[in-house]
Amino acid sequence: MDRLRSVLGAVVAALVMTTASAGAQEAKHYRFAYDQPKSTGYGIVGDIFSDKLKALSKGTMLIDQYPGAQLGQEPQVLQLVKSGDVEFCISSSANAATLSPQAGVMSMHFLFRSEAHLIKAIADPEVSKAMKAMIADTVQGARVIALSTLGLRSMYSKREIKKIDDMKGLKVRVQATPTEDTMFPAYGAQIVHMPFGSVYTSLQTGVIDVAENGVNVYLANKHYEVAPVLSMTEHEANNNLVWVSDKLWNSLSPEQQGWVQAAADEVNKTQPAKAIELEHQSQDKLKAIGVKVVTDVDKSGFVAIADPYLDKLAKDLGPHAEKVKDLIRAIK
Repeated sequence: MDRLRSVLGAVVAALVMTTASAGAQEAKHYRFAYDQPKSTGYGIVGDIFSDKLKALSKGTMLIDQYPGAQLGQEPQVLQLVKSGDVEFCISSSANAATLSPQAGVMSMHFLFRSEAHLIKAIADPEVSKAMKAMIADTVQGARVIALSTLGLRSMYSKREIKKIDDMKGLKVRVQATPTEDTMFPAYGAQIVHMPFGSVYTSLQTGVIDVAENGVNVYLANKHYEVAPVLSMTEHEANNNLVWVSDKLWNSLSPEQQGWVQAAADEVNKTQPAKAIELEHQSQDKLKAIGVKVVTDVDKSGFVAIADPYLDKLAKDLGPHAEKVKDLIRAIK
């Protein structure tokens, strides 16, 4: 009897170990790439998505974050996601426009009236649904599962930009989208295209006079060292798309797809408010280290030029862009 018990005990122990081993093998790791430091709103996206997916999948789907352009700048990483070599990434809406020009609608100037309007719009399920439909209709190899934001973009330089006249003749680094290529010259500036990674040295050497981005991005990348005046023009939103490769998506079971989308929905719902909070904290830090933050920018001249372009640019971009613009403008 004792011998039987010991044999049975050994069998049970072996089964437990086999099950544990099988469980351990089931846990799969997926790469999640973005080009900003983890301390930015991109890191907030990564953490929300990772934590929710781990919980929903009971630890079987794990996210490894690759911040700071470890796997490449956004345009390159988007191609890697399309080819299935990277599973997930975040891109700005401007870089998404390299794959789907209509995504440029999210970069239109003064589309968002305030931070409160931006938070509501990005977290709105209908806006998210319309953006997903746009990408599904225009991009092959990857899909969008969530929207997020890094707040509103403002201009930084060695000088103050307090009104539209201050833009005249300045060389501004812009994202390579038709929207930017139209708007900055309309303000009287010259546009310069370059990867984000080249902005610091270009400001330092005078290749450009002005760059523009979110407050936290400006802080995290230490651009204040070479452009110590931040003028709060808040001319555009720093919106982002969360992508998954079709190669991965199509390999997942319906249950796993559900977990991924639910984790993405959590990002869409909760990240915008957290990102704006980070923007405010970043502005306080910048002021504390002596950066000049110009808050009394007269936006009226910018708005007067930008407003007529909203309908025209959206129409030129296409029907998906028009729908997204109308949805955002309708949000009170």
